[in-house]
Amino acid sequence: MPKRYPADQRDRALRMALERLPDYPWLWAAAQALGPKLGVGPETLRKWIVQAQVDDGDRTGPSSE
Repeated sequence: MPKRYPADQRDRALRMALERLPDYPWLWAAAQALGPKLGVGPETLRKWIVQAQVDDGDRTGPSSE
């Protein structure tokens, strides 16, 4: 069963990851480095980042809405 994260933890981790994303050559590298530091699995963080980019119009794909 997937692990549920509180909304405040998700928001904080996502905000911090998006701020640090330019410091890494690839999205996966950022997720692997930052996920454990933020208490989130790397794949979970990667999915959150991708969805945030889609919602902001920076990437194509289905939005959260």
